[in-house]
Amino acid sequence: MRSFRRFAHTVTLVASLAVLPGCNQQSPPPAQQDTRATDEAAIGAASDEWAKAAAAKDLEKTLSYYADDASMFPPNAPIITGSDARRKTWTGLLAPAELVFSNAATKVEAARSGDLAYETGTFEESFKDATGNPVHVTGKYVVVWKKQAGGQWKAVVDIFNTDQ
Repeated sequence: MRSFRRFAHTVTLVASLAVLPGCNQQSPPPAQQDTRATDEAAIGAASDEWAKAAAAKDLEKTLSYYADDASMFPPNAPIITGSDARRKTWTGLLAPAELVFSNAATKVEAARSGDLAYETGTFEESFKDATGNPVHVTGKYVVVWKKQAGGQWKAVVDIFNTDQ
């Protein structure tokens, strides 16, 4: 009888030990909140402000929309990386006399992860060339946005080219 009780206690102990790990399991983390609509609205607002800064030839404000490691891909030119190179490029872009610039986002889509997004759109600019002749340019662009550590969206890739 004693060996039967010992056997029964052993079986109970083993069964309890087998069940205990399941009691300690944590429930899976809650699904990440979908912030795409909020992110897309924030990027749209930033894009609008960026366009206003460029139209006003505000170089510092224009440059402030880029992340530190951002790259530009201008037409017929090498990739532009680094703040000094971006400054030089934008100085040239904003230099023409009587420059009138506008752009319009046609699509903004944020990733469900909440850390990346892209924007596509069109732009127009008019200016006078070096000889004083009027020039009108239309084109399109893609900007890849990345959420920064502080939660602000910054451009990490900026590619644009003309339609002709």
